[in-house]
Amino acid sequence: MKRRLWDISPVVASDSPLFPGDEPYALRWTARLSPQCPVNLSAITMSPHVGAHADAPLHYADGVASAAEVDLDAYLGPCRVIHAIGCGPLIRIAHLQHATADLPQRVLVRCCERADTVWNPDFTAYAPETVEWLAAQGVRLIGLDTPSVDPASSKSLDSHQQLLRLDLRVLENLVLDEVAEGDYELIALPLKLAGACASPVRAVLRAL
Repeated sequence: MKRRLWDISPVVASDSPLFPGDEPYALRWTARLSPQCPVNLSAITMSPHVGAHADAPLHYADGVASAAEVDLDAYLGPCRVIHAIGCGPLIRIAHLQHATADLPQRVLVRCCERADTVWNPDFTAYAPETVEWLAAQGVRLIGLDTPSVDPASSKSLDSHQQLLRLDLRVLENLVLDEVAEGDYELIALPLKLAGACASPVRAVLRAL
């Protein structure tokens, strides 16, 4: 029997919400179908942080793994979606404890009733102590349906630094609008982009 899939990736487009400073998505045609040309051929430019993406450790430290160098195991396997809708500016431990018995190694937190389709600087992020607590439960990857695990105004990126210290992986900008709380299989492999600080992913959940 075919298992149901949930596509938890937003469309990447020229009007995708952008963290200030990110390069927007742009597409141009380098060849078009014609009597002289047998194909359409496009070229794109964009920040790897547009849309659903996996930050590489290189995003928040020097001399560490790029997108091409991260182990793939964390991005594929059993996953729990936990709802903390409307929890405020930070995901605290208390917002998750109702659903953390026998946690799998991957945890995605739904913060939004509907994921933002325009830039909103007041998004929900992770409290650093929550990242540390999840790692202590054996979690290897965390994710959420907002642009970053740290607040937009943060200059110290405390939650990103927890990811680095604890060797966790992260997925950001997911769309969990239609996903019920519970357990799934996560498939969200980053591209093998040499030297990149992040990679787009086509993130999906599959019924167990």
